[in-house]
Amino acid sequence: MDAAQELTYRHGVGVDALLKAANVARRSLYEHFGGKDGLIAEVLRRSTAEDEADYRQTMDAAGDDPRDRLLALFERLAEVIGKPDFRGCRYLAADFTLTDPDHPGHAITRHYRERVHQLLEDELRRLDHPQPVHAADQHQLLIDGTLAAGATRPDTHPAASARELAEHILNTQPR
Repeated sequence: MDAAQELTYRHGVGVDALLKAANVARRSLYEHFGGKDGLIAEVLRRSTAEDEADYRQTMDAAGDDPRDRLLALFERLAEVIGKPDFRGCRYLAADFTLTDPDHPGHAITRHYRERVHQLLEDELRRLDHPQPVHAADQHQLLIDGTLAAGATRPDTHPAASARELAEHILNTQPR
């Protein structure tokens, strides 16, 4: 799992490279995961759990104020993007590269986004934002955009720009 998680994120490699890096036989892949699709689904499941926990930990470290908790996510994204091995959002990449619409990976990434959305929405409700669902949609778009721009244009400081836009969303009342 460790080898698969690392290699699929860094290189999107094939089964042979995964087996070599993990130092396991092809039979093990099929016994444990039923094949490559099962392994990809497990990698995504594991990664989403880790990333969701990281979001929660980041927010908890920011204190009790929902505004501070939401804005802390963009500070964390700046750290993530700044890492030398950052390659973008693994979930966007998975959704783009898994061409079979019924691949189990799509359900995992969709469910992950729903959980992150709920996390954002809960904080916005605590903040008494007048449109928590819509504002959570906007924040999620900022997160996705930050990760995409962080991979393609990191010198534009996308997390800082997204944070500014998030502040605007938090301060804007609907008409």
